[in-house]
Amino acid sequence: NVKMQMVYGNGNGYGCAGGGRGSRPRYMIQEEEWDRDLLLDPAWEKQQRKTFTAWCNSHLRKAGTQIENIEEDFRNGLKLMLLLEVISGERLPKPDRGKMRFHKIANVNKALDYIASKGVKLVSIGAEEIVDGNVKMTLGMIWTIILRFAIQDISVEETSAKEGLLLWCQRKTAPYRNVNIQNFHTSWKDGLGLCALIHRHRPDLIDYSKLNKDDPIGNINLAMEIAEKHLDIPKMLDAEGERKIVFTNLCKVSVLFTYCVLQAETAANRICKVLAVNQENERLMEEYERLASELLEWIRRTIPWLENRTPEKTMQAMQKKLEDFRDYRRKHKPPKVQEKCQLEINFNTLQTKLRISNRPAFMPSEGKMVSDIAGAWQRLEQAEKGYEEWLLNEIRRLERVEHLAEKFRQKASTHETWAYGKEQILLQKDYESASLTEVRALLRKHEAFESDLAAHQDRVEQIAAIAQELNELDYHDAVNVNDRCQKICDQWDRLGTLTQKRREALERTEKLLETIDQLHLEFAKRAAPFNNWMEGAMEDLQDMFIVHSIEEIQSLITAHEQFKATLPEADGERQSIMAIQNEVEKVIQSYNIRISSSNPYSTVTMDELRAKWDKVKQLVPIRDQSLQEELARQHANERLRRQFAAQANAIGPWIQNKMEVGRSIQITGALEDQMNQLKQYEHNIINYKNNIDKLEGDHQLIQEALVFDNKHTNYTMEHIRVGWEVLLTTIARTINEVETQILTRDAKGITQEQMNEFRASFNHFDRRKNGLMDHEDFRACLISMGYDLGEAEFARIMTLVDPNGQGTVTFQSFIDFMTRETADTDTAEQVIASFRILASDKPYILAEELRRELPPDQAQYCIKRMPAYSGPGSVPGALDYTAFSSALYGESDL
Repeated sequence: NVKMQMVYGNGNGYGCAGGGRGSRPRYMIQEEEWDRDLLLDPAWEKQQRKTFTAWCNSHLRKAGTQIENIEEDFRNGLKLMLLLEVISGERLPKPDRGKMRFHKIANVNKALDYIASKGVKLVSIGAEEIVDGNVKMTLGMIWTIILRFAIQDISVEETSAKEGLLLWCQRKTAPYRNVNIQNFHTSWKDGLGLCALIHRHRPDLIDYSKLNKDDPIGNINLAMEIAEKHLDIPKMLDAEGERKIVFTNLCKVSVLFTYCVLQAETAANRICKVLAVNQENERLMEEYERLASELLEWIRRTIPWLENRTPEKTMQAMQKKLEDFRDYRRKHKPPKVQEKCQLEINFNTLQTKLRISNRPAFMPSEGKMVSDIAGAWQRLEQAEKGYEEWLLNEIRRLERVEHLAEKFRQKASTHETWAYGKEQILLQKDYESASLTEVRALLRKHEAFESDLAAHQDRVEQIAAIAQELNELDYHDAVNVNDRCQKICDQWDRLGTLTQKRREALERTEKLLETIDQLHLEFAKRAAPFNNWMEGAMEDLQDMFIVHSIEEIQSLITAHEQFKATLPEADGERQSIMAIQNEVEKVIQSYNIRISSSNPYSTVTMDELRAKWDKVKQLVPIRDQSLQEELARQHANERLRRQFAAQANAIGPWIQNKMEVGRSIQITGALEDQMNQLKQYEHNIINYKNNIDKLEGDHQLIQEALVFDNKHTNYTMEHIRVGWEVLLTTIARTINEVETQILTRDAKGITQEQMNEFRASFNHFDRRKNGLMDHEDFRACLISMGYDLGEAEFARIMTLVDPNGQGTVTFQSFIDFMTRETADTDTAEQVIASFRILASDKPYILAEELRRELPPDQAQYCIKRMPAYSGPGSVPGALDYTAFSSALYGESDL
């Protein structure tokens, strides 16, 4: 945990002051005493020149220059000002370009003024001494610059400058034998501390186990050579000269050496942090893409099934389709509703994390936006609604078709039975050998047949009408129905033609015949209608019926009671007809006429009339029973309607009330308390699910009873389902909003008081209390919070909080803006600067450098995504870390 902060003061023997002697650490006091002892030692001075010259050139080379003689090359002040600009990153005043002494003094003063502006007090160091080439003063000034700009900006765990650097060195070298870092001079004399730091950072460069504590010069030279060759740290010390000089200068060198190693480690840590955030975001994006693809694929497979309108031929097959649809509603759809809600929550959470880490917003693949999923879900809902309506209509149609088909078969069978043999009878020429009485009898018989034929006209028309309706309802066996109907109609036409021909023949013969039995004729005329009436009555008594309400069955019962009221009159007609036949038999017996007692004018016999009359009397109580059973079934259906309506009329308003309460609820206090309140509110709602399930059960009973309407309630099961799903989705989204606020607060370091202040300000200016502020309300809110807004600045802010130009600002957009204003995040420039350190100030970086400085997975991540560098000085395998860093923050098209 290394952080940069401003720390002033140093401990050296060159004439720069940064605090009283009594306030400095012990190792700094020892260093001053040691420096004074060797202050005038020429060998010591030579080593300092070499060390400081190497350090200066390591920075001046970045500007394309270097120095050869430290006291000579800084005399005109130009390279001194350039050195300060390179190491500080700031611009100094424009230097004087003249060669006169006063020009040089002016330039050196500008450099010294800049050093003083950074809080460093220079004692006994003046521009004249530097211009005159005073070695001690020049070296003292360079050491002051090193302390101020290279070392003293470091702190570790609230310790400053060398103390923090010393603590860091102690931690890094703790595992190594013969290394005990307590200061920056005596603790480094044997060179093992320098080698231990290199081994900790790059264990592949030094075999620490082979080092000898008794060879300090060799250890120091080894550390300096490896650092210069492999770590790009300038060689600021070697073993030339006296042993005492080497160890004296080691204090300065150890501080600089340690700083260079620490700087590389800090840069690597920053890149690891940024890459870890980016990798997690990419994982969340891939997870969203996968879940969205699976949900869209399920919708794509389901919609064609719901849009399939291929009708079935039987009621059983259609009932199977209805059962499949119920399974889809109960088992398959609810998990997908939850997945859709969770997908929206995950998308919002991902976008929040991207905003918090200063990354561009996530744009899903084409066709996988939240709006695309919502559109696909809407199409699914529409197909689902249409499919259910089609199922119910198709069941009604099949029910009607089966009823009509049975009715057609009954009437066709009755007619075919009646028409059987009629053509053969009409083709007979029995009148040619008959007597006048027989001819007249044949004529009267034919008249009775015509009456019977006319009576059957209605039945034939009914058969044709039923066949036509079956065709319109797309009856599956319409071909056979049409064939049978056509045969009946063709036969009917032939019967009409044959009847007309036989009448013409009998009328021609009638002139030859005179006698006819009036009683037989009267019998035939009265028996035929009565017979037709009984056949019609039997048809009506056996006729199937379909009703859907108590009123309809009551109407049928009333009509049946009216029919029973006509039975006494019909019985009187039957007795009258029987009386006619009895009279015929009486006449024959009385007058001993040799004629058959059978009626020549009618095919209806008394036995048939008796049998049909007995059949009618048997069918009446059967019809009574079937009507009463249907009445009981309708009463049961009415109870189901009322039972469903009672629950629906309670559940529907409850859902509406909960939705209104959810929209108007005012939650205050800490976000965690708000979350607990919302979770409790959600728990109470979920506990109500048993009532919905019970209503589903009643709804299934109603559908199984084929009840399709309910006048006792305006709520349908579909209304209840949609309301319940909307209620659950609304509370889930509200909880997600609070979770997003907690995530934003924790990630941005915003206190609960700040979050409450933001909420209070937003609620105050939300004049319509709908969770939105228009532009004028938002401007007033910003002004109340201390913002000085011009038109241009306000327009810029509006592009952030209302990017779609909808004219309103949501609370989430308001929180994002305020957290962006109050929190600090990593930037692309910071990441580029970190990569530049790892690349040793090159505009590119190599794959081996990434593998050396970063963990394997993150190094491979960078190598895979970094574009090739093609700028000046490019080498094979060079990677462009600038373009890569900009892409992380959405600043390029990489």
